[in-house]
Amino acid sequence: MDVLLNVILPVFLVIGIGYISVWRNWLSTENITSLTRFAQNFAIPCLLFYAIAKIEISENFNLRLLFSFYFGALICFIIGFIAAYFYFKRNREEAICIGFTCLFSNSILLGLPITENAYGPASLGSNYAIIAFHAPFCYLVGIISMELFHSSSEKFDLKILSHQVFNLAFKNPLIFAILIGLLVNYFGAPIPSSIWNGLSIIKDAALPTALFALGGTLYQYRPEGDGLTICFIIFVSVILHPAIVYFAGINLFLNLEQLRSAVITAAMAPGINAFLFSSMYKKAQRVVASSILLGTIATVFSASFWILIL
Repeated sequence: MDVLLNVILPVFLVIGIGYISVWRNWLSTENITSLTRFAQNFAIPCLLFYAIAKIEISENFNLRLLFSFYFGALICFIIGFIAAYFYFKRNREEAICIGFTCLFSNSILLGLPITENAYGPASLGSNYAIIAFHAPFCYLVGIISMELFHSSSEKFDLKILSHQVFNLAFKNPLIFAILIGLLVNYFGAPIPSSIWNGLSIIKDAALPTALFALGGTLYQYRPEGDGLTICFIIFVSVILHPAIVYFAGINLFLNLEQLRSAVITAAMAPGINAFLFSSMYKKAQRVVASSILLGTIATVFSASFWILIL
């Protein structure tokens, strides 16, 4: 009960206030869109740059940690695709979008604050290591799969794939901030303390603003679509994924801090990027949106369980 009250509830309280603010018309969807843009384009990139630039790479960028998490994510993508295509009888593009939803955990908006509340700011090094590769890995898997299986294409076009990956890397503020942070960290680029202090002010607003905006955004995702498919996605995302990561991490001898970060991040609901991916291809949008909304609720239970276990 202490875990639920002191760790999980504060995070979902902020999300709930954002949800209620739109539901009661205290804020418009345009207001929430502006907050979301501030969080995604400015505050969270500052947070990621600040953290990655200052992180101790040799201690936190552990191959066993990354393999444990991304092995589980890839298995969930494959299971999601196979089940959607062969069992739920979705077409190939929809099946890839459903697999992508099973793959993409909400590592920043839910994973970071829940891990921080549970174990303190000093525990986030492994979270940032996972996050540094999260969007590039997931989008690469999704885009390659879509290019391979897209019904309107007769062959795999490496030129198109390269263009899409390039745009992803250099037009997405989150990925760009991570890349710059890694370069600053690696080369030890001198940055004046006044700039660090300014970034610190912005980064401190990142998670509260993003959680509030997430709540307002979720209000727009009304549960619609195939209920069985939605339940399956939630099962794979918040139950199967962390279980795979847990057993992989145990067998690869991760230390407790690494195991906690990997498993709890894996136990998070699908992120909004899953909806952006499905919207990009205009496939399975209702099912993906509903999975994000209901999966976020399910995260209360999955996160509480793993925090108690670990």
